Amino acid sequence: MSSFDRLEYPSLAWGHGVAVRRNKAIGIKAAYPGFIEPALASFADKVPDGTRWIHEIKFDGYRVQVHLQNGQVKVFTRRSNDWTKRFRKIASDASEIDAGSAIIDGEVVVPSANGVTDFAVLQNELKGRSTKIVLVAFDLLYLNGHDMRKLPLLTRKAELKTIIDGTPVQFSESFEVDGRQMYQHACKVGLEGVVSKVRDSAYISGRGNIWVKKTCQHRETLTIAGFALDGKKWDGIYLGRRKGKDLIYAGKVDHGFDKNSAADLRTRLTPLIRKTQPYARKIAHRGIWVEPKLLVEIEYRTKSAEGKVRHPFFLGLHEEI
Repeated sequence: MSSFDRLEYPSLAWGHGVAVRRNKAIGIKAAYPGFIEPALASFADKVPDGTRWIHEIKFDGYRVQVHLQNGQVKVFTRRSNDWTKRFRKIASDASEIDAGSAIIDGEVVVPSANGVTDFAVLQNELKGRSTKIVLVAFDLLYLNGHDMRKLPLLTRKAELKTIIDGTPVQFSESFEVDGRQMYQHACKVGLEGVVSKVRDSAYISGRGNIWVKKTCQHRETLTIAGFALDGKKWDGIYLGRRKGKDLIYAGKVDHGFDKNSAADLRTRLTPLIRKTQPYARKIAHRGIWVEPKLLVEIEYRTKSAEGKVRHPFFLGLHEEI
């Protein structure tokens, strides 16, 4: 990746066999440990700044741990489930890594042309042959009989970059820039957010403060197309986005409501109920559809390739109608 505003992914290739690396070994000599509890980033109110920190792009995908041992590759989820069969392409790509044994921490994503990753697209891709998925590697925990976890982060990443060079596995670059500027830029171009890490830190399993993350939040005014009830209980609203004269489905929001706001919305929407969906293209969801006259303010993290908001949160009615 040459910059954090555009991620470059080369053509994907299938590989066979595991090449043995012959460079000088570093780390602590140790037996192969098997699955390692992953390090997890804590949420931060703001992106940390200063030379102590480096910053990486937060990807929108599946966290995985890739194991190379005895000529075989296995792919585990963050909860240690073996998903090698589901991630056959990732295992095949990782088989080209220049190591006899290794444990790599990374994220499985589906990259778009502009570098933005989309979890919904990834899920759809996994229902088929999964030919578009890519492993983005960001840490190296074990290599050729040596435990790497106590080495400084930048040392581990340098070694990681060396062994995946020339393979379909992508490297997650670290940026030594102003954290706040990187965060602003990441959000501007539609990325998930930023993960900041202490540059000389060891790899520590579990959630801690040496890795912190700040996800992007966006706001948008959208049209209410309908609402949902779970029995008699309020279950959120369906959203639409105007495209010319058409109303396009933009997702469903079911967070951010309290008892009063839910009751107020139901009172306002009941007189607007109609029999048919107001969308230009019908969706599969069942709802109580309304005339698209009320606008709401929504906060969300990202949008899918189809324009659906992800992790939306209701902020309130947009009164200037």
